Amino acid sequence: MGTHVIKMPDIGEGIAEVELSVWHVKVGDMVVEDQVLADVMTDKAMVDIPSPVHGKVIALGGVPGEVMAVGSVLISIEVEGAGNVKESARPAVTADDAPKVAPVAALKVEPVAESKPAVAATASPRTAVCPGPMVAREADERPLASPAVRKHALDLGIQLRLVRGTGPAGRVLHEDLDAYLAQGQSNASTASGAYAQRNDEEQIPVIGMRRKIAQRMQDATQRAAHFSYVEEIDVTAVEELRAHLNEKHGATRGKLTLLPFLVRALVVAVRDFPQINARYDDEAQVITRLGAVHVGIATQADIGLMVPVVRHAEARSLWDNAAEISRLATAARTGKANRDELSGSSITLTSLGALGGIVSTPVLNLPEVAIVGVNKIVERPVVVKGQVVIRKMMNLSSSFDHRVVDGMDAALFIQAIRGLLEQPATLFME
Repeated sequence: MGTHVIKMPDIGEGIAEVELSVWHVKVGDMVVEDQVLADVMTDKAMVDIPSPVHGKVIALGGVPGEVMAVGSVLISIEVEGAGNVKESARPAVTADDAPKVAPVAALKVEPVAESKPAVAATASPRTAVCPGPMVAREADERPLASPAVRKHALDLGIQLRLVRGTGPAGRVLHEDLDAYLAQGQSNASTASGAYAQRNDEEQIPVIGMRRKIAQRMQDATQRAAHFSYVEEIDVTAVEELRAHLNEKHGATRGKLTLLPFLVRALVVAVRDFPQINARYDDEAQVITRLGAVHVGIATQADIGLMVPVVRHAEARSLWDNAAEISRLATAARTGKANRDELSGSSITLTSLGALGGIVSTPVLNLPEVAIVGVNKIVERPVVVKGQVVIRKMMNLSSSFDHRVVDGMDAALFIQAIRGLLEQPATLFME
């Protein structure tokens, strides 16, 4: 028998080190060629590390959360053959190599915080649930799941290690908890434990995508001079136009959400405010104004907040933008977005959809100098020409970098977007 040592591969783009995010194998596992061994996190994307050989895992070179240099030992695999030690640093399978995801025209891209109503109260935090189809995991093995899913499982009294995960890399989703309950849930009453005292704690390491998000958010708030501006917009007319276009063309071109109209409004508005569609290199003290409008669409995925980029939105139609937004959102949520699709934005659009609240204060996506935040649409009485009428109203809560954007320019920019959305025909006038 021999030992095959797999080293951390060179992922390219001058990256010298990466963070080990998650292992998909453990010591003693048998692996086959092309099986994914681990995920590592670069500054821009999650990358799969496949096995180049068949064999048995005999040693792991790091723990999740550890930053490893390119060329360092990642994993050792026992293989059949001579007793010499072989080494390889096979190129990682990046998202660039993954199959592209086809557009899903009707997908609504509204990055909301992960939440899900609890299943009708049939299990208390301390009520054991009869198992559904179980998964063979070690007692100390930590299954992949988001904090929200972990809390949901805890509230339902489910041991997460027994639940089969159907998400990326076997991640346990809310739907998996529902399936587990549906196939093996007991009829135990929750009345006795509904107000039971709880002293449980859970420590969650900040690693992988969550660490990158934390670093970027902290960096943005420390370096940029944030200020926010909120404006109320009457979206009745643009919503009527959207409904009309969906009724007439939805079956052939796909359904439109509000996002493509917002992207179009950004494209038109920045023509008069080029200082908004810009990037600021604060180390070189250089502002770069871009003619191209590369719109980042903040998207919530299981692994955290991601910002795929609609490139050259200025050259796309409503339906083209809608299809691209949908394709990118699907790629981001399934972990298939590549590095190019997650970088290079010039301005970001973020929306919490129906959970958008009244006002928010979005954090800039450096090195950009503006981010436009969309709050929820609500019907309420408004005075129009002396008459009280019901209109669909929505707030834009946007943030800017005051080092680059003056308050007056920010206000005028948002007012321009307001005018375009309230008179949607102007979105298409040249």
